[in-house]
Amino acid sequence: MGSATALPVRAGVDIGGTFTDVALEVGGQIISTKVLTDHDSPDRAVVLALQQVTGRAGIDASDISMVIHGTTLVTNALIERRGARTAFITTEGFRDVIEMRNENRFEQYDLNIVLPRPLVDRAHRLTLSERMDSTGKVLKPLDPAEADALAAKIADGGYEAVAVGLMHAYANPTHERAMAAALAKACPDVVVSVSSAVSPQMREFERFNTVIANAYVQPMAKAYLGRLVDQLAAIGISCPVFLMHSGGGIISIETAMQFPVRLLESGPAGGAIYAANFALSHGLSKVVSFDMGGTTAKICLIEDGKPKTANRFEVARTYRFKKGSGMPVSTPVVEMVEIGAGGGSIAHVDNMGQIRVGPQSAGSEPGPACYQRGGIRPAVTDANLVLGKIDADNFAGGSIALSLANAEQALEADIGKPLGLDVAAAAFGTTEMVDENMANAARVHAVENGKDISQFALIAFGGGAPLHACRQAEKLGVRDIIVPPGAGVGSAIGFLRAPFSYEETRGAFFRLSSFDAERINQLLYEMQATAAEFVRQGVGDAQTETRITAFMRYRGQGWEIPVPIPAQQFKPDDVKLFKSEFETVYRGLFGRTIDDLDIEIANWSVVVTTPLPDVVKLDGQKPLREAASSRTRAFLDAQTRQLVDGPEVMRGNLAPGDFVNGPALIVEDETCTIVTSSFTAVAQADGALWLSSGQNKETSQ
Repeated sequence: MGSATALPVRAGVDIGGTFTDVALEVGGQIISTKVLTDHDSPDRAVVLALQQVTGRAGIDASDISMVIHGTTLVTNALIERRGARTAFITTEGFRDVIEMRNENRFEQYDLNIVLPRPLVDRAHRLTLSERMDSTGKVLKPLDPAEADALAAKIADGGYEAVAVGLMHAYANPTHERAMAAALAKACPDVVVSVSSAVSPQMREFERFNTVIANAYVQPMAKAYLGRLVDQLAAIGISCPVFLMHSGGGIISIETAMQFPVRLLESGPAGGAIYAANFALSHGLSKVVSFDMGGTTAKICLIEDGKPKTANRFEVARTYRFKKGSGMPVSTPVVEMVEIGAGGGSIAHVDNMGQIRVGPQSAGSEPGPACYQRGGIRPAVTDANLVLGKIDADNFAGGSIALSLANAEQALEADIGKPLGLDVAAAAFGTTEMVDENMANAARVHAVENGKDISQFALIAFGGGAPLHACRQAEKLGVRDIIVPPGAGVGSAIGFLRAPFSYEETRGAFFRLSSFDAERINQLLYEMQATAAEFVRQGVGDAQTETRITAFMRYRGQGWEIPVPIPAQQFKPDDVKLFKSEFETVYRGLFGRTIDDLDIEIANWSVVVTTPLPDVVKLDGQKPLREAASSRTRAFLDAQTRQLVDGPEVMRGNLAPGDFVNGPALIVEDETCTIVTSSFTAVAQADGALWLSSGQNKETSQ
């Protein structure tokens, strides 16, 4: 090649449990590829994918001007307990907080309930004789000699990382910083995380867990990111590398190395941004993003173009993905439900004689049985292949050869024989079960947020979602589906659409009955300055916007609700503004407000972000002409439960207004959209497919 392009070139890189996706943007055009994830060295798969996609684009790797990366590395390390040897230092009397958890039982009637084991065992949890109160007042000073002695003990203990979480450090971080200084002097090679920097919020259980998780994965994350930069440089990519964080924005690699806990949901967050962008352009105010990859399925509610966010997230759930059975961390995150339902999810028959799918996954190593890489247990991909929904000769653009015989053998052995079913019935039972799992997760997520899922449109992306989207919609009562262009690598494209942003959170308690505008202004000024500094690491002095959220509750309540507050200088009479904004949100959630109760603010959030470009609004494309098909293919139409001979349409050949009546298949390199008999797909001006049910097919022809 040898000639640099004059067009801006950016690469979005998403490492999943099964596939590593790369989306290359060259002057507004997207070129993408998928390769199997290399679990021994994830950076090798990134380099391979970038070499493939730059070759297809006809450019040199050195022409790339920015790499934006999302990864499941941090999440997987916590789930699989593959982190550093970590010590935890806390206030005397509180070493067992992370083991005692709280009074909630995630399985109320299970007498043999087993709580998740803490990341740091009790023998490695050490204490300091010091104490702050909730206002930051020193109740018991920290003895420097005690801090030095504890640091020496850490140095002799062979630890790779230390987490420091002292009581009420969010209100006054002085003691934590003193302990960190002693550690830096005694053991400079040990990574130190302090809760007042990682998660300065109220509630010690979540705060302690968060700082421990950050310390636990930090050595590995720093090593991986450093190795990735070196590998990219080796093929000529010396541009800046940025990371997608869990809250839906982009941060510098330096910030990611300091706070890797913010990368927990970095890949799925990119998918939510991707879906939100298409919701806005197509004028949809209520959508649910459906992201199904090789290992998991992620579902997120998006209203008015904004994914639902939270400041608390639960990772590594141990009891059937049940809420409360994992490790809660307090870090900004795009709120979604994630279940073990992907193409690699393994199917089996339980003791009750029922088909179960997931959460165990074959991943990329060994992969589903049809991958011919040593896997012998049936996965969802095997079932889809047997049912004709996947073309064995054109999977992942033909880069991965699939074996129908292997898939049939695995399904017959593990599902068919135990239940007395033929292979086709075993495959259909597997897909129906995974579809029901995902539909049920979407229903529960919507109900928990007070929403009616049938009033939402579905935006389907990820390699597996277009295969299952119509069946999901049928189960949920959803009438409209959008499959965006590049759906198979949706999260990677979402990275290219995300803003540079940083969210600073802090615990600071106020009651509206004693509203202190001056203190609030000072607090928010400090938080905004901190967040802006992190954003400047990525974009310099570019234009930014500020968003403020107060986490508020009625006095006596145990949990807060997020309340957006205008970014402005507050005056004493703005107490009315805070009260009005809180009551509006509270009434929207619960249908009423409570009279004669004081209102409290427990935590604060300040987001500094670069503004998103204006989205071009599109008029819905009406069906004009039936799309041409070069061949037909036999596959199972889940709506009628019949094997049909449906037309196979190449998505790349569709022009705006071309329509495809189901049952049919619309194929592309990264995925395949299954159009069941109850849906019609219409190609839109932006390359998206709009699938609608109940359309009069006679008038559309």
